[in-house]
Amino acid sequence: MTGASDWMGTVGRSWAAEWRRTDASFAQLTPQLLALIGEQPGKTIVDVGCGAGELSIALASARPEATVTGVDISEDLIKAASLRADLPNLGFEYADATQWQPVQRPDLYVSRHGVMFFPDPSQAFTHLAEVAAPDARMVFSCFRKAADNAWAARIAELLPPGDLPAPQPFAPGPFAFAEPDHVRRCMVGWHDHTFTPVDFGYVAGQGDDPVEEALALFRRIGPAAPALRALPEDERPALEQRLRDLVEGHLEGDRVVFPAAAWLVTASSDHRNG
Repeated sequence: MTGASDWMGTVGRSWAAEWRRTDASFAQLTPQLLALIGEQPGKTIVDVGCGAGELSIALASARPEATVTGVDISEDLIKAASLRADLPNLGFEYADATQWQPVQRPDLYVSRHGVMFFPDPSQAFTHLAEVAAPDARMVFSCFRKAADNAWAARIAELLPPGDLPAPQPFAPGPFAFAEPDHVRRCMVGWHDHTFTPVDFGYVAGQGDDPVEEALALFRRIGPAAPALRALPEDERPALEQRLRDLVEGHLEGDRVVFPAAAWLVTASSDHRNG
């Protein structure tokens, strides 16, 4: 389970420090998400859980006539995002999107893997609908089930049994939105849902030493990171070696790539004109 307090603390700091690697990991997914967003109208755009800002920056660049605001609960990520671009139509706010009151009603919400961590998804989507413009649209990506995402499933297999949390169906975390029926139930205030499955390569490492790049990522991000921090020092080398063997097994040329699976989701607000 990964919740708001994690993003406000250790997890947010790790993602802020590793934004270049995390952006690279989604490099095969982001263009597909942006293409779907490009089909939607919208001049007041809010990026929910914007992280280090890659999606917000791309949208502000592509739509100079629009106002784009990235919102995230991690102050560290907002600071990282703010340093990446200086565009007149782009801003970032350190805020909880489930409570945030926008100055202008958004007509388009977007998110790259930022909505699965809501502590109360029904409340969150209700709020987003209530403060949105009539007939607002939403487009987001989220992971499908863990078994279809080898970077997570295979790493989890390496961990000592005691380091695996007890299964909690639909608890906030990377795979909370894996089941479309559950997502539909959560999206109070939204209708006309579509779910498009997308398979992509999760690029864990690339460049001159992709194996070390992947190991650097997994030491800070993903299921191995908390286990490595928690293990006694004399037990860490064995887990590190198992992780290295796994990474080397997914080396393809100058990249380490794991199979990954996501949903691209769209919906319309129930709040309409007239």
